Amino acid sequence: MHILWIMVIGFAVGFIARLLMPGRDPGGVIITIILGIAGSFVAAYVGQHLGWYRVGQPAGFIGAVLGAVAILIVYRLIGKR
Repeated sequence: MHILWIMVIGFAVGFIARLLMPGRDPGGVIITIILGIAGSFVAAYVGQHLGWYRVGQPAGFIGAVLGAVAILIVYRLIGKR
């Protein structure tokens, strides 16, 4: 059940990141879920190590969206090559 919850949150985060950065992206739902999960990991690593927030705080979701946007920028730069 925990994995299913991670996928749902990952999809939500990836979807929001794609809404914030409109444009054509190769990939569908699976890429969106992976993007959201990876954004969550980036936010957790950076935010917790810098002391911005602790696990379970609402800023974690916002950080996950920002992490997903950062990964989407890199994904688009690599995808254009």
